[in-house]
Amino acid sequence: MNIIIIGCGKVGSELAGVLDKRGNDVSVIDRDEQNFDRLPGDFSGFTTAGVPIDQEVLRKAGIESCDAVCAITQDDNLNIMAAQLAKDIFRVERVFARISDPDKVDVFQGFGIQTVCPTALTVDAALAAIEDVSEQAELRIQRNTVRFTTMDMPPEFVGKLPSDIELEEGESLFAIVRANGAFLLYTGQVVTLSAQDKLIFAKKAT
Repeated sequence: MNIIIIGCGKVGSELAGVLDKRGNDVSVIDRDEQNFDRLPGDFSGFTTAGVPIDQEVLRKAGIESCDAVCAITQDDNLNIMAAQLAKDIFRVERVFARISDPDKVDVFQGFGIQTVCPTALTVDAALAAIEDVSEQAELRIQRNTVRFTTMDMPPEFVGKLPSDIELEEGESLFAIVRANGAFLLYTGQVVTLSAQDKLIFAKKAT
């Protein structure tokens, strides 16, 4: 895929390196050319210094032939403007934006832009870590919403295998959090459940 990343901070540079290693054609835009020093030494993509809401800068970075744009600067307003340009002017099919202000989530989604809010994710993770109650979180993926439910291990599941758990219709076991904090993404492997484990279930919200 041809992918443009807007913002070469800690997140942007890390994402660019990962996507580059996976064989994608990656182009990074940042206002400060010195930020490109954050990119891995073996980064084989392209860099463009300039204001990411300048259409000529976007064209120079290859937006007219790209498959996806990720706007992940630390400036929410800059991200939404860049994402709007990518979607409405250049007709990029996949547009993703990072926002820190939870109050702006609805604004982004109203424009049909996929978003992630680190602030909300951190709050959800903190609640799950400090409260001994079931926790729910939702993740919106395009027009679909997936609900994740975290729960303490029911006594009747102790000593059993994940495959022994009777699931609701449309529900799947997403992950197991072990007593030592290890996060085990469940893909059908054989695991003996213990009393200290937590279960995370996933189900499409209706």
